[in-house]
Amino acid sequence: MKELKDRILSEGKNLGNGILKVDGFINHQVDPALMDSCGKEFANRFASVGATKVLTAEISGIAPAVATALHLGLPVVYARKHKPITMPDQVLLTLAPSHTKGRTVELIVSPEYLSDGEKVLIIDDFLASGNTILGLVRLAETAGSTIVGIGTLIEKTFEGGRDVLNSLEVPIESLARIASMENDTFTFAE
Repeated sequence: MKELKDRILSEGKNLGNGILKVDGFINHQVDPALMDSCGKEFANRFASVGATKVLTAEISGIAPAVATALHLGLPVVYARKHKPITMPDQVLLTLAPSHTKGRTVELIVSPEYLSDGEKVLIIDDFLASGNTILGLVRLAETAGSTIVGIGTLIEKTFEGGRDVLNSLEVPIESLARIASMENDTFTFAE
């Protein structure tokens, strides 16, 4: 998606160790017009998968997931990283390593909002190693849901996450696929 790639080229920063800083328009300050465009694009790409819910991880996945869900007319469920007191005692919980946090994080969903028979579209900000998305897959499958597609704003192809997810045999769409990051020069994959 040209609009997203242009923003990465103009504002993205390579912090080293595979970390791409896009805080100015995705991860800290969110550009709602850009997220709306990304949501429309995801909605077009996933229109035929029959999703009944959009699932993402707190916090950076929420903006693209909400934009996508809005254009598909679906609710969004996001996996929380801390269990609030409003959540029931019995929850869906898994652990996933976080590259940007440098530690393992909990992903928690209330079974009230993700249940047996749902067709789940996962939308997240990044696809790198695939660990966070695999955590979301585990949550959905534990609930008895079926994954029908995976969409990410940015994929770092050099980290191999797509290879890990290919065994799911669902459509995987990334709006900007980065093949390499050298200093602040980004090369996009086709």
